[in-house]
Amino acid sequence: MQALRSIPRLASVVEMMFADLHLHTNFSDGTYTPEELARRASELRLAAVALTDHDTVEGCERMAAACARASLEFIPATELTAEVDGTELHLLGYFVDTQNPRLLTEMSRFQRVRQNRIREMVARLNQLNIPLQADAVFAIANCRSPGRPHVARALVMGGFCSNLDEAFERLLKKNRPAWVPKFKISAVDAIELIHQADGLAVMAHPGLNRADEIIPGLVRAGLDGVECFHTKHTPTSSEHYVRLAKELGVLITGGSDCHGLNKGKPLIGTVKLPYEYVEQLKAAIARRKSNASAPPSALRTSP
Repeated sequence: MQALRSIPRLASVVEMMFADLHLHTNFSDGTYTPEELARRASELRLAAVALTDHDTVEGCERMAAACARASLEFIPATELTAEVDGTELHLLGYFVDTQNPRLLTEMSRFQRVRQNRIREMVARLNQLNIPLQADAVFAIANCRSPGRPHVARALVMGGFCSNLDEAFERLLKKNRPAWVPKFKISAVDAIELIHQADGLAVMAHPGLNRADEIIPGLVRAGLDGVECFHTKHTPTSSEHYVRLAKELGVLITGGSDCHGLNKGKPLIGTVKLPYEYVEQLKAAIARRKSNASAPPSALRTSP
């Protein structure tokens, strides 16, 4: 468990409480239902979880209800694809208002682009004499935020590939014949979108981006935190991002990036974030709400 290897054990009861703040369900490209995910989190004795489905918050209502039944603390969240100067990155929005009109409008737009991307991938597969139908992919996805994993599953189920790895390696990975670039908004716009929905913006798995130089600029643009602990971060990488987050004065988060059984791994519980960091997230969101409700005069500093 990376977070446990990298963080000194706390001396209070809080040390026995852990969270996984990066999870996906079948409302995007995961395979677990919200109820299955909550049940698995309960079995692992997690204290808190966040649902971070791609470009949607549709699963949050069911996840909240399932977590309530399991006595689990739930954080509504989402994951947005963004870019800075051509570098793709993912931003996690924690504690977002899932009824925020602008957030929902923008997500509807992102979802339409995702659906069109699936159609273009299928068209490229058809050009390769693979007679896959877009409707077959949408039927498997059964959600508004389909992605490449759904195309891979359709290829396997249709007998065009023997397994998911072959589908990605031969056809769907970047620069493969059926790969289609993602739609990405600017990171600054994504941060602002999360903030106006009352959320905290956190950079996901920075170790996969290999672009640490962009993080200080994102912090100046309002980035609230960095996902220091992730299944694909080594212990050394996690320690590096903890130091960087502390130097920049931003929040620390972590999670498994669980997609259920879609990719075989990672699975929920492979990263356990000490609950101390959940408390810091909650304190930050409370401060933001307090500042938002304070009269302008209370926010001015004395000359």
